[in-house]
Amino acid sequence: MRVISVILCAVLLFHAAKPYHAAAEEVFDSAEAYVLAEASTGAVLLEKNSDKQMDIGYLAKLMTLLIVAEDIQTGRYSLDTELTASQSVSGTKGAVVWLEPGDKMTVEELLKSAIIGNANDAVTVLAENSERSVENFVKRMNTEAFDLGLRDTAFLSPWGFYGEGSYSTAYDLAVICCRLSGFEFLRPYFKTWRDFVKSGATELVSENSLARTYERHIGFKACHYDEMYSVAEGGESDSGERYIAIVLNSPDSDSSLRSAKKLVERGFREFKVTATAFPDEMLMPLKVRCGCESAVEISLRRQQNLVIPSAVNELSTVVVMPQYLDAPVKYGQVVGSAAFYSEKELVCEIDIIAEKDVEELNFSFVARKMLAKLLE
Repeated sequence: MRVISVILCAVLLFHAAKPYHAAAEEVFDSAEAYVLAEASTGAVLLEKNSDKQMDIGYLAKLMTLLIVAEDIQTGRYSLDTELTASQSVSGTKGAVVWLEPGDKMTVEELLKSAIIGNANDAVTVLAENSERSVENFVKRMNTEAFDLGLRDTAFLSPWGFYGEGSYSTAYDLAVICCRLSGFEFLRPYFKTWRDFVKSGATELVSENSLARTYERHIGFKACHYDEMYSVAEGGESDSGERYIAIVLNSPDSDSSLRSAKKLVERGFREFKVTATAFPDEMLMPLKVRCGCESAVEISLRRQQNLVIPSAVNELSTVVVMPQYLDAPVKYGQVVGSAAFYSEKELVCEIDIIAEKDVEELNFSFVARKMLAKLLE
């Protein structure tokens, strides 16, 4: 029978300890749902109704922008590529830059129009050039959303008109924005409050005034419908930490934007990102019974970043693994786990794995060993 061994150690960090989750301020309570997440880890730090399915309106464009950014990154087209508007732009509803069939704009101008001016005709041109039709583009939106693990999201258009049955959650939108925050070439457009396209003939003004007033702003989008206001906002600290706030259905624009900014600022103030940095030297080789080797080297499957309260002084690590393994052992086989705790709260758990194969002891191996001994 195997006996489980437990190792306790401390990973030193900074300051003094406090609970991992902080209570939200009252200003956020006016919103129907919100999330504060850290971008590099996706960790949710504060939330209210984060998994409630809601009509997200024009925030659906965030998924459109993510797909377009991926296509630019993979070389399907570049910012300088000139695209031609098809007949599909005729009669476009909502915000537009008055594109007519046959008009030409660069991808950069179309992105500006979609991000700053919320222009639906610009979105149509981008969607058709990514997937040949709007219908195919919507299929891709839903496929990629599923691949991202978004199980409470459905898209019916790349524009996000309200009332179409398109829905998502604060959490799912935060996942999309965490991905979007990694595309540096989008930053200039997200950070611009006012600009012009079509040789200066068409003015673009962003509904997200944080692009003009918040120095840590990196994106993303604000919108409203029937006097309910929503915003997806991202901010970056001087040290490069990025926090994402999603605020859905606030009663007015000011409270929506103020809540988003305060959530992001709480991220900077109350949390920090650190690495697990667990030393492999603390993991001694594990004994192997009935194997061609008597022991096998082990290690953490990966080191990773964690988000913890900024006042935490140390993390405790609990390592659980057997006293021995039975051969055969396979490379990458999970042999134990390392759990990282902030006080009594589990922050993350990482597998401990075998670093090589160890074959089961057999007659041929024993015979070779005995012959080698005789020849010594």
